[in-house]
Amino acid sequence: MSIKSNKTAWINGVLATMDPGITDNDYGLLRNKAIITEGGIITAIVPNNDREVGTCKIRIDCKGALATPGFIDCHTHLVYAGNRACEWELRLKGASYREIAESGGGIQTTVQATRAASFEDLYTLAEKRLAAMQSEGVTTVEIKSGYGLEKSAERKILEVIRSLKAKGTIDIAPAFLAAHSVPPEYIGRADAYMNLICREMIPEFWGDGLFEAADIFVESIAFNLEQAEKMYRTCAAFGIPVKAHNEQISNIGGSALLARYKGRSTDHIERIDEAGVKALAEAGTVGVLLPGAFYFLRDTRPPPVALLRRYKVPMAVATDYNPGTSPFTSIRQALNMASTFFGLTPAEALAGVTRHAAKALGREHTHGILRPGFHANFALWNVKDPVEIFYELGPNPLQFIVFEGDIHPS
Repeated sequence: MSIKSNKTAWINGVLATMDPGITDNDYGLLRNKAIITEGGIITAIVPNNDREVGTCKIRIDCKGALATPGFIDCHTHLVYAGNRACEWELRLKGASYREIAESGGGIQTTVQATRAASFEDLYTLAEKRLAAMQSEGVTTVEIKSGYGLEKSAERKILEVIRSLKAKGTIDIAPAFLAAHSVPPEYIGRADAYMNLICREMIPEFWGDGLFEAADIFVESIAFNLEQAEKMYRTCAAFGIPVKAHNEQISNIGGSALLARYKGRSTDHIERIDEAGVKALAEAGTVGVLLPGAFYFLRDTRPPPVALLRRYKVPMAVATDYNPGTSPFTSIRQALNMASTFFGLTPAEALAGVTRHAAKALGREHTHGILRPGFHANFALWNVKDPVEIFYELGPNPLQFIVFEGDIHPS
């Protein structure tokens, strides 16, 4: 019997709704409540003994498990080939991220391997990575392109992402990131490459429905403010949402520029200043914190969390899964590191992979909260308190996930 197509009551769970204002608890905790779902949507949250529970064709006893919204990993680079373990070894011997990139390594290493890989190989590799993410409660993930850096390879990556999404077992938000780095064919001619992105790739790929938002790496080793603005203007003409990697290595004002174009999210932001934070607050842009890269690069300057709090900038948390600077699929590890390294409270961290991550992907009205009218994406955990989900990183307390109203095994 299909659960999704029948009115279903999920009873006897403890709900961490992550719904701000629903209770005086940071997690929006509700006890002795049932979630009613039908057609992949949460239709009601009612007491366990409510008469509506009795009208449900299917009743599933959660036996006291903690229910959270399905986790949202709002920043990953999941489709690629090869690895960069040798570069990690170089960094451990003293080489910097910048030195490796400027010597032809870094992103370019992965670009070469990804260009050479077949569609089928990329799909198989990405499918395994997605399964690992789902095993820790992820029901929505953003996947960026960006390891092709030329038209046919970028299309190949986006087509792989589309095929993964079509499988229908996880919600995928594809992002176009051809402006990840200047490709080897365009070294010294970044403006010409940006022209290719704006004149050919964006119109064609957007017209083919291959992505939901456009991203760019704005940094001294990547693209400057003028090149970023050219891309933002192009996207604005098509109505394409924008976002950016900003202030990871230096501060050249990337977040402030992005805010002028109402960007969905600015990601990394270890070196953002107060003017940039203020601009984010005024624009409603989410700050995405990526503790995996901070840890793996052995950075020593965390994002200015106190400033972000003061200006009430929503803080999302993501894995930044990629082969060079954050080779971790574990969203629970990202949560743990966001609290340990960046000082987020556990409630802030969980908001960062639920409602704030949803906003970073333009899904704030449908995902990231247990609320009637939202998608029936949630996770059941064998824990008493929400913090236990990522306090201990050995045993996995996930019982199962519900995606669009159907159970998926952990």
